Parts: sequence; structure tokens; C-alpha cells
Amino acid sequence: MSLTPEQKIDIAHQLDKLGVDIIEAGFPIASAGDKESVRSIASEGLNSSVCGLARVLNKDIDTCIDIEVDMVHTFVSTSDIQRIHTIRKSREEVLDMAISAVEHIKDHGLKCMFSAMDATRTDLDYLLEIFHAVQEVGCDIINVPDTVGVMVPSSMYNLIRNINDEIDIPIDTHCHNDFGLAVSNTLMAIEAGASQAQVTINGLGERAGNADLGETVMSLHSIYGAKTNINTEYIVETARMIERYTTIAIPPHMPIVGENAFAHESGIHTHGVLEKPDTFEPGIMTPEMVGHTRRIVLGKHAGKHAVLKSLESANIHPTGEQLDSILEKIKAIADKGKRITDADLYAVAFAVLGKPEGKPAIDLKELTVMTGNVTTSTAVVKAIIDNEEKIISNVGVGPVDAALKAVTSIIGDNANISIRDFRLEAVTGGSDALAEVIVSVQDENGRIVSARAASTDIVLASVDALVTAINMLLKT
Repeated sequence: MSLTPEQKIDIAHQLDKLGVDIIEAGFPIASAGDKESVRSIASEGLNSSVCGLARVLNKDIDTCIDIEVDMVHTFVSTSDIQRIHTIRKSREEVLDMAISAVEHIKDHGLKCMFSAMDATRTDLDYLLEIFHAVQEVGCDIINVPDTVGVMVPSSMYNLIRNINDEIDIPIDTHCHNDFGLAVSNTLMAIEAGASQAQVTINGLGERAGNADLGETVMSLHSIYGAKTNINTEYIVETARMIERYTTIAIPPHMPIVGENAFAHESGIHTHGVLEKPDTFEPGIMTPEMVGHTRRIVLGKHAGKHAVLKSLESANIHPTGEQLDSILEKIKAIADKGKRITDADLYAVAFAVLGKPEGKPAIDLKELTVMTGNVTTSTAVVKAIIDNEEKIISNVGVGPVDAALKAVTSIIGDNANISIRDFRLEAVTGGSDALAEVIVSVQDENGRIVSARAASTDIVLASVDALVTAINMLLKT
């Protein structure tokens, strides 16, 4: 991903607002743009410390020093596989380079973090030798990176415990998510004695990413009862800023910040949550704690309680019979794979609430539409009128026209009713949009009645609205 200098500064201010202790602002030697971005962030006067990344090379370190960061994070590969095949240095050479880099940073009065890159695949005795050596020359923090994400939590715990028994300075950890264990490994490292954790917003990072800030922090706060300086109410706000700037979408099911993190659809769940939130939420973590909102999702698993609450919040108060009908229609729409929006719900509700109560004058039983060539369609309607079953067909310009003509024809001698106005609106976008149809009909005395219906099937919605309007007119 690429970010503009202005976006990086915005993000730095957001991280400062979030309360992070240290912002690793970039790798200044990598490019002139990265150097200037880190320099700008370092000069912003943030409460967070600003850190620059550097290899164990004086030119990298001097670049960080020149732009006046608060801390230099220097690193070198220590595992045999990386040491032999990437930097082509002996163990002794790597040890000397690490010591020299830390000394150079400390000689300039800056705080220093040292990382043994690929620490989790490094021989433990050699790893401890390097950590002892940098500690002796003044290193402030050692970092233990699981660079290729191969640790399991129990192994991470044991490694950090061994290092913690040997080293006196703070231990930091940097976990990758190749097997989805970055947060778990980070938490185990903290259990074993690490006092710092490197995390990223939304878990973004090389390959499968790094430990996510929200998941790590909320696990520490809510499950462990630990304390960090993070202002948790800004976690979702920060996540969405990063999503916007990087254009990398937050998965809906992502813990803490995902759209579905506090969403409920199942009837049992929604009923419980509406009565007492912690029946089907952790309780020790609420949406308000992270700047999120609880959301009741209406779908095929929706219960009557959730639908009623959603309607009442919009000042819509159906009867029990009307609520059953609304719920039935919502489930039918959801069964077709469509996600139910508030607009869908309200359209269905208004259509149901607009139907006259009691036995209908015209009871539609069956509708069949056949499309022929481009301009002609045929519709067959079966309905009960005055306790008599009637079947009639009609043709029209397209399926909707044919269906409406068939319905008006089937009334026959019972009433002289004509369609005065017909409006079709798509409530939501997409090919599966819910169609809302509003039909006005007029009788021979000039009385006009309007009704509406909603369905993912335009023809059915049109006929349903027309039948409802006719029934209303015949009952008045």
C-alpha cells in the first residue's frame, strides 16, 4: 500500500489520539519520501514517541538521527537461514554489527530498540548471547520478532519466559499472522513477561499481516484485566480511517472493528441481546467501549421480537397479525439471498399496514405470466371473488402490464375500477433490489384509493399493490 505524506501525518495524529505509546513512522533510508514523512511526523509535537527503523548500518541510523526521531529501532537477521542466505554474515559478524549499531545510537542520546530478526527461528543460546551483548552497551528495549509467523502460543510463551529470565531490560514482541496466531502469540508473550507489543491497525502488514491493535488491546483490557494507554473508544474510528486511506476493506467478521462484530440476526440471540446485551455478547467488552454500535440484522433467522423493535424505533406499530405478515415477507426475501436493509423493512411494513383487515373482496390465488416476443406478454390470474373462483387471462406490453390488465379484468361486473396512477421505485440498489410499487385506482364514482406493495419480484409487487387498492376501494 502507498500513503501520501499528508495521509501519514493524519494517521500519526489519529494514533496519538488513540493513545499509542510509540509510532514507528517509517524506514527513513528507504526513500526520500519516507525520510521526509518521518521527519514531518517527528516534528508534529505528538505525545506518542516517534520511532524510525534502521538496519544495523551507520548510514541508516544517521538518517534517523538527522530527522530527530525519539527512538531508533535497529534490526539484523540472526537465524541461520536468513543470516547465511540474505546478509551472508557469520554469527560473530552479526554480533559485532548489533553491538556497534546500539552503541552508535546511544552515543547520540537516543532511545534504542534492537530486533533480532527471525528470532523465533534463531538458536536460543546465540539469541541470548546477542541480547546480553546489546543490553550491556545500553540498549533500552529488545524486540523478539516472529518474522515468518511460525510460532504457536505455547512455544512463544516458553521462548519469552527463557529470555525474560536472562534479560533485565523490557522485552517487546512482533508477531506475524501467517497461521492466524499473531494475536495469540502476542498475548502469550505478554503472559511470559513481555511488556510491549508491536501491533498494526486492522492487522495490516507483510503477507498475512501482524497482530491487530484492537484485538490485542481489548483482550488485554477485557479478558486479562491489564491496562494500556490506549483510548479504546477510538479503535473503530482509527480502523475506519486506515480502511479509507489504504482502500483495504475491513472484513465484516473481523473481531472488534468489523461490521458484524456486534451484529445479531438469530431470533434467540436478538431477543436476548435486546433484553440484556451480555446474554449473547462478551459483556466484558461492549460496542461503546471501542466506538462501535450494536446492530440488529433482519434476515431469514430474524425473530419477531427483533422485527418489532426495529419497527417501533421508526414509530411503526403493527398489530400482531400484521407483524406476522411482515416477518413472513422479510424471511421470504432473505431466503432469496438478499440482505434486508432498514429501507426494505419499512417498505414491506408500509405495504402490510396498508392492507385492509378482514376477508378480502378479491382473494388472489395464483398468477402466471408468460413472455412472448419483445412487445407482448400474457398473464393468467386465478382469484376468489364473492366465494366464486374465477380465472382470466389478458395480454399486455410486458409482464407487468399484462398482469395488471388481467387483475382489473377479473373483477368483471363486480366493479368498474380503473388504474389511475402506477409508480415503481427500487428501494435498494442492485439486480436483487426490493421493488416498491404504489398503485392508485379509481371507481365509477370518482373515489381514489392508493396502496403499496414491496417484493424482489416486480410483477408480484405490482399485482399485490393493485389487489390491495381494489380491496380497499370495494370495502369503503
